[in-house]
Amino acid sequence: MIDLHVHTTASDGQYSPTEIIQKAAEKNIKAIAITDHDTISGLKEAEAEAKNHDLIFIPGVELNINFPVGEFHLLGLGFKKISDSLSNLLNFLQENRDTRNLTMIQKMQADGVDISLEEIKNDFPNTVIGRPHIAAELVKKKIVKNSQQAFNKYLAKGKPWYASRIGLNLDEAIVAIKESEGIPVIAHPMSLYISWGKLPETLQDFYERGVCGLEAFHPGARVTECLRLEELARKIGYFVTAGSDFHGEKIRSDRKLGFTCGGKKIDDKYYFEELAKFK
Repeated sequence: MIDLHVHTTASDGQYSPTEIIQKAAEKNIKAIAITDHDTISGLKEAEAEAKNHDLIFIPGVELNINFPVGEFHLLGLGFKKISDSLSNLLNFLQENRDTRNLTMIQKMQADGVDISLEEIKNDFPNTVIGRPHIAAELVKKKIVKNSQQAFNKYLAKGKPWYASRIGLNLDEAIVAIKESEGIPVIAHPMSLYISWGKLPETLQDFYERGVCGLEAFHPGARVTECLRLEELARKIGYFVTAGSDFHGEKIRSDRKLGFTCGGKKIDDKYYFEELAKFK
């Protein structure tokens, strides 16, 4: 069992990098990629702990890409170094994340909610704050019953306290990942919200621009959709990955470390026969 898409407290996960590696070791996961949103701050800690457990560690990141519909997230996997171009993009994204958070907080305050960005940061120290942390604060204040309700009523796109997120230019992100000797992979492609009729053309375009892998297997999609994505990826030339997109039980209780769509264990082959063999 392996997992190529996992989050820690460095972005919006529940567990620290050390804790995630320990949990992976307990589950006998052989290889794990830490892919926090717009930050690499947890990688050194995770890598150090992985050495204590003889666990294959894949340094990674998940970048938000500008896209007209849906959400486009690009994974960078297997960095051997961090290029200046990637560092600059990460700084840009984090600065804009802070601005976005403040905008959402101001909307809540205007609607009479007693909340501040400072108290959220105090509750989640050493963490890149995002919507899951704001949702958790709303639960704590009993404004909503759970985090999912916070998103459904207030924080999702089109809801009253939502603020749009700044993304990167795809071509610049691909270059930055490759200059870091990493591999660009499209995360959860169903989130692009592209129709099946237009998806082949879209994925072909991304492939020709330099994206190498496709995360065909993700718990946010049905098994039949994942199999269809895998078939499409093979036709175009992508290699295929699989991940849990694990954030922690308190943040996303439906996602489990080492498991993907349909509650299936993530097969070793998606690392050893796919990512690890990519040249």
